[in-house]
Amino acid sequence: MLISSWLEKEMTLSATIAALISWVPDWAATVIIAMMPFSELRGALTIALAPVGVGGYGMAVPEAYFLAVIGNMIPVIPLLLFLEPVSDFLRRWKIWDIFFNWLFTRTHHKHNERFEKYGMLALTLFVAVPLPVTGAWTGCAAAFVFGIEFRHALLAIFTGVLIAGIVVSTLILAGIGIFELF
Repeated sequence: MLISSWLEKEMTLSATIAALISWVPDWAATVIIAMMPFSELRGALTIALAPVGVGGYGMAVPEAYFLAVIGNMIPVIPLLLFLEPVSDFLRRWKIWDIFFNWLFTRTHHKHNERFEKYGMLALTLFVAVPLPVTGAWTGCAAAFVFGIEFRHALLAIFTGVLIAGIVVSTLILAGIGIFELF
């Protein structure tokens, strides 16, 4: 029941995004959905692997996985390179300074012990766990907050995205299998 409930929620968000970009070929839509911070790889795989009869693209697992991973990684390099300069620029205004202070303090408080103890492994696992507010985008923010070097952060996030893709694909296929039983 938990898998089917999760699949339905992901499918709704992904289907809404897919409807907005329905003029784009399925492979490109999968990449675009994976690039977005609120859907990322989870949403892209959900819509790509879902059967055409329920509004998905009905892609084969290797194709969907490859496109979702590529799409999820596209924003990572610019995020890792430009989060600090953009943050510094926006901090000139009081409202943004308050926001970034809150965000960094909260992130540091909630995750500092794990990141200091486990470093890159913590970042990899943080990105790999397919839950809301975990993923490549948030992983980039965490890497910035904790001062993880670019190449280490990129490797950890990429590894986390690969693991998340395997986990999400497995859950989606299990959910589809359950639906096909009924």
